[in-house]
Amino acid sequence: MLLSLDLNDQRPLHEQAADALRRAIAEGEVRPGDRLPPARDLATALQINPNTVLRALRGLREEGLLEFRRGRGVTVLRRPDPEAALRERTRELVAEAARHGFGSADVIGWIRADEPEEAR
Repeated sequence: MLLSLDLNDQRPLHEQAADALRRAIAEGEVRPGDRLPPARDLATALQINPNTVLRALRGLREEGLLEFRRGRGVTVLRRPDPEAALRERTRELVAEAARHGFGSADVIGWIRADEPEEAR
């Protein structure tokens, strides 16, 4: 499994590590039922702190992609569903906007204003 992080990416390292693992699972490099290497080995491969890797793994466990089992390590449960994940994030964004007095039309306007050329 080849994992790497983009040092120019401004996102926190645990998010980048989670994305790298999510991508490896989605692309079939690691399949449901497979065990992941120990967090220390992943940290060495990514050149980051093992605690950062553990934070990424916990996030993926919360998404239902991974299972932690004592004595068995971390096992892949399923492949990610990008659309479901994006829809959930969209619901969270719309809810947060509503708490600040904005509607979904406002959010749509922001998305269209910030949309990169290549996405149009």
